Amino acid sequence: MATQTISIDPITRLEGHGKIDIFLDAKGNVAEAFLQIPELRGFEQFCVGRPAEDMPNLTSRICGVCPEAHHMAGTKALDALFHVDPPPTAKKLRELFYSIFYATDHTTHFYALGGPDFVMGPDAPPAQRNILGIIQKVGMEIAGRVLKMRRDGHHLIEMIGGRKVHPNWGLPGGVSRGINEEQRAEIERLGRDAVDFAQFSLQLFRDIVLANRDYVNLITSAGYTHQTYNMGTVDANNCVNFYDGLIRVVGPDGQEHAKYKASHYRDYVAEHVEPWSYLKFPYLKKVGWKGFVDGVDSGLYKATPLSRLNAADGMATPLAQKEYERLYDALGGRPVHHTLATHWARLVELLYAAERWVELATDPEITGREYRVLPTATPDEGVGSVEAPRGTLTHHYWTDERGILTQVNLIVGTTNNNAPINLSIKDAARALIRAGTAVTEGLLNRVEMAFRAYDPCFGCATHYLPGQMPLTVVLRDGAGNVLQTLSRDGGRSGAV
Repeated sequence: MATQTISIDPITRLEGHGKIDIFLDAKGNVAEAFLQIPELRGFEQFCVGRPAEDMPNLTSRICGVCPEAHHMAGTKALDALFHVDPPPTAKKLRELFYSIFYATDHTTHFYALGGPDFVMGPDAPPAQRNILGIIQKVGMEIAGRVLKMRRDGHHLIEMIGGRKVHPNWGLPGGVSRGINEEQRAEIERLGRDAVDFAQFSLQLFRDIVLANRDYVNLITSAGYTHQTYNMGTVDANNCVNFYDGLIRVVGPDGQEHAKYKASHYRDYVAEHVEPWSYLKFPYLKKVGWKGFVDGVDSGLYKATPLSRLNAADGMATPLAQKEYERLYDALGGRPVHHTLATHWARLVELLYAAERWVELATDPEITGREYRVLPTATPDEGVGSVEAPRGTLTHHYWTDERGILTQVNLIVGTTNNNAPINLSIKDAARALIRAGTAVTEGLLNRVEMAFRAYDPCFGCATHYLPGQMPLTVVLRDGAGNVLQTLSRDGGRSGAV
């Protein structure tokens, strides 16, 4: 029975809100640890009754960090819903747009969210462990490169997608506008800059992280290592692809467990619910839910940058392939199960995204004028999927014959990782906190590092289906005393 609780509330450097509760036993060892998400956002419910065409723009409002991912998954779901296949130029424009977004998003996480733990050190004061601390340590020249990369990415996202944050470009059967030669030339030029930036970032990682024996030992330590299945989208050659392909799942031993079309996801993935979180827990249906444990008999899977590399046989661009091989050579071969190695994998993906950006910008069809096919079929049901930076993102829509939504299901990147994040937190806490341990802020930050590697977005992930989740509201006075507790089923109690 727990005799002491350590709370990290709020947790930091993530998208959304959450807290970690660590429960100690009578000896002072960790008995349990949980990530709790207090947010509740009901996108799956308040989308019902709206025209399906609203979804790419509506669901992009789920998140201001990765609206492009929801916009693209929603647009692809409309393709399926209206039974229309976009022309080649539209598909290439979409993937170009998505590659630019990917490179920009991965830059944000590495330098602003994950990177401070390594550049500044996990035990550095919180006031220094942030992007401003990084700028002070690495200098304005490097900071300028980071800011340029982000500025270029958002500029091109606006050029192609219509807005810097919430694109309004995707349509069933294609996109609303193409690009001209002048725009293409600028996209190519900035893409080549992005390739250089990605290579620079990987070298920075080698210099700061891999050259530091303490950091390497931390990455490969047991507290940040556990064996799960891995999920990611692959192309026809089993190489990583963010925009399209088949979803591949490999076991803890690296052997293929499943490979399927996104439209068949319900044959492979189910969702478990716990009463203490508003975030669902997906698992592999054919293995089953065995709780918060790892191993081949547990249905838990990860969908992260490292998972995508584990699930693939390689990268589809030459420079990224070399870095892919370097990662696995250094860490003992595929698959790698070290959670903190996800930061390295993210930079490999950054390089791939930049290379793919240039490939598509130089494709002869990219400036084609046929970028939409008008749908003519009666809508019914459609599934769209992309690899969001945080994991496989699935949008599933059902409509009546008029195209009005009757049901919506979303499994977002962070949701896939919910159970592994809880497992990672517990493993890290158990490795770091033992009887007699002085619990410092730096130690608790090392526990936070276990979830931060996943780059979780809880604003995206907290969705809700009726009948599955309790809701409790606690009313307090100005001094923080509990006045009344109300539950979703109408129950209430007085002060406790």
